[in-house]
Amino acid sequence: MVEGPMTEPTPAPVGEPPSPPAGKRKMKRSTRIALIVILIVALVVAGLFAVSYFVDSQNYVSTDNAQIDGDKISVNAPTSGTLIDWTATQGTQLQQDEVIGRIRIEGGFVQPEMPIRAPADATVVVDNGLEGSYVNAGTQLAVAYDFSKIYVTARVDETDINDVRPGQQVDISVDAFPGASLTGAVREIQGGAAGVFSLFPQANTSGNFQKVTQVIPVQIGINDTKNLALVPGMSVSVKIHKH
Repeated sequence: MVEGPMTEPTPAPVGEPPSPPAGKRKMKRSTRIALIVILIVALVVAGLFAVSYFVDSQNYVSTDNAQIDGDKISVNAPTSGTLIDWTATQGTQLQQDEVIGRIRIEGGFVQPEMPIRAPADATVVVDNGLEGSYVNAGTQLAVAYDFSKIYVTARVDETDINDVRPGQQVDISVDAFPGASLTGAVREIQGGAAGVFSLFPQANTSGNFQKVTQVIPVQIGINDTKNLALVPGMSVSVKIHKH
């Protein structure tokens, strides 16, 4: 077989550096500087965050697993019968012992009526009463709260609960009012984890135990509501001062 003449590679012109291979071209100096600046800024921000977190953990017990709460007041049917003259609609201001409805007791020619009285001064937030309907004794007709006595229930990790004591100052932030800062104080630490007090506590029957950090309910009084329309159920964040 006759081979053709071999072709010699063309040398680069004298005085010009050879072109870098494709994909290995040098990064522009301005790009390198921009990347270095971004890296430095990221490190500074991460450092500041770490310092802030450390200082915060040393001085506060913080949680956003918290909400506005209060002592729920239930209005229940005193006897079985037909609900009449019902006035405890949502938003109604109740006065203790005032008549807010009646139960007409069915039976025979005589149908006596039993009054339904407000159990305390409060504002109705849930109205379950239906005029003219038949209700059984003990049926919950309405739910009310005394807004002058509302407080915060915060759920603190069991690993942090040793740093919480009654009387400690608390900073409160309400999600619904981001510009407002409230203060309060720890009133009471509940003697059990929140899971124990749930309606359906979970029991481990499989034998496959998985340890989960529990939370302890802590009741926090509010020093001044600043005329905010605080309603039970609103989400809040709290910072409990350790010192």
